[in-house]
Amino acid sequence: MQSSSVLLTSVHDTPFPKGCWMSGVVGHLMYAILGAKAARARGVRVDLIVDRHQDSYLCGAYLGCDIQTLPEAICIDTGEPVGYGTVPLDRSPLTGGPVRPWTLEHAGRSYRPRDIHRLLYGRAHLVFGWAGAERVHTVPWEHLADYAADVFHDALHLYAPGERQLAYLFGWLTHIVGDSLIKSVRPGIDLNLIDGKYTAKNRPIQDLVTFHEIGRKELGLRWDDLLADMAAAPVEPIQLHYMRVTKPQGRLATSFSNAWDPELQSLAKRVCAENRAYQRVRTARLLKKYRLVQRDGEWHCSQELSAASGGLTYSEMVKAAERAGFRRALWQMGEAVAKLIIDVVERVPELAERLRGASNVSWEELERRWKRP
Repeated sequence: MQSSSVLLTSVHDTPFPKGCWMSGVVGHLMYAILGAKAARARGVRVDLIVDRHQDSYLCGAYLGCDIQTLPEAICIDTGEPVGYGTVPLDRSPLTGGPVRPWTLEHAGRSYRPRDIHRLLYGRAHLVFGWAGAERVHTVPWEHLADYAADVFHDALHLYAPGERQLAYLFGWLTHIVGDSLIKSVRPGIDLNLIDGKYTAKNRPIQDLVTFHEIGRKELGLRWDDLLADMAAAPVEPIQLHYMRVTKPQGRLATSFSNAWDPELQSLAKRVCAENRAYQRVRTARLLKKYRLVQRDGEWHCSQELSAASGGLTYSEMVKAAERAGFRRALWQMGEAVAKLIIDVVERVPELAERLRGASNVSWEELERRWKRP
């Protein structure tokens, strides 16, 4: 394994304080990357759009759904935001000292992360996550492709021209599939690591193996660049439309006339901006958290991540992932993502035509056409 000034270090390991969050962003970005590859392999050239707007594609794959990407608290010692929205936090992961609750002040009201989660989470995830009486608005899985197709149609007809919003929407689809399969809302993933599929002990293994063994070593990903670009992508107005917090309009409003609440639009737009701001803070901490350190010729993860996995060393995590068929599970995820993308594209002829007509002429082809005097 080659060392990297960003991700790897050979200095002594420094344990992270208790209470640090685990990352969903690593998994969701990987699902998006694999899903685009799988769709291309089946002749649906979403790569011609998402490669040009990779930042928005990956942003949609994470922040297109996870509106709870907000601080849970403020570290009193440093004044820095800490934690992850809706996950209780008693002590600061930065200093071990006391914290106070984080709130979003908007339009004369105060919102805690759990309030925002209750109001907006189901609206982004569609097929699960609605709270209380609003569970009646859950979109059945068999209608998800129809819903998404209406959103793409409206993006092409009602919103400003440009591919960036389309890349964002493709990313949003990958998140819905990823969450639905890894959280067993839908079948389709064969994975049993330490104690199941989606558990606290498994998360360090899934994230570290995805980050280092698969992302860096097999796919050559530069996570620092991907995460930075993703968090810098702009808020897309189409997100407010698919969350149904705008005035009802377009084909989506005709097909799905329920759950529209324009009074939430201003709050949702503010939350989307806060998501990006806090993700930039989280990215720096995430890169530090997932560093491997070399001791006695072997690579080790932080003591905190080892403890979270039940005491496994990094090499034991890698072996556990191999025994569980973790790469096969990622292949299954890529296949499932591609299936939804293809189902949606087939329902929107203009989108299918746009993908067929997207420019992908090679330099060799241009040279053949143009070089001769």
